[in-house]
Amino acid sequence: MPLPETILVCYTEEEAGYVTVRPLVRQTFRLHELLDMILSVAGKDAARVRQLLRSGTVVYHFYRYTWAGFDAEEAALAAALAQFPDADPARPFDAGQCTSAVLEGGGAHPKNLLELGRAEAARRRMFRRNSFWQRLLEIAAEAKPAYHKYSYERRADIYRLDLDAETLSRIAEAANRLATGKVRSALHVLPGAARILFICRRPSSAGQSPARNHPA
Repeated sequence: MPLPETILVCYTEEEAGYVTVRPLVRQTFRLHELLDMILSVAGKDAARVRQLLRSGTVVYHFYRYTWAGFDAEEAALAAALAQFPDADPARPFDAGQCTSAVLEGGGAHPKNLLELGRAEAARRRMFRRNSFWQRLLEIAAEAKPAYHKYSYERRADIYRLDLDAETLSRIAEAANRLATGKVRSALHVLPGAARILFICRRPSSAGQSPARNHPA
């Protein structure tokens, strides 16, 4: 049986611990759009995606989405998932495609300490030729971040740079010299950072559909 082309999806805010009284919204999704959302939650794990399609429910960005669950034939689902990007460990780090940098703490379950967006971090201080963002990416390129994974939620490749004392010192020096006041203040978390994740969009997002008009 072929996969459905469109699916009626209902969603409402997910509320823990009590019954929600918020209105239920109905919207028709194309299969590709529903898969796009599920991949953001489950990754490109065919067995997990198939399970979620059958269960007819997923929680995404604090909203619960429900639909009439259906069985996805293995070959048909594989063909549908093939339209989405795969992780590509051979893909070189391209500083020009980076849209943000996430500072993480250490430990088995690292905590996000700060996310720096390119637009904010690329603002230059008066009388400075370079921005903190430019210098951060220069330092990263020299240190050669390792490919980490492909994020379906961010629609981007993620590269990981583990921070040693020397690299931390170079970034801190660049922050003091080049970062604007707001960014410099936010970087007070830098001494506690163990790594930086660089979020790099691919030039072509083949297989990824534009965002829908549902909460996300």
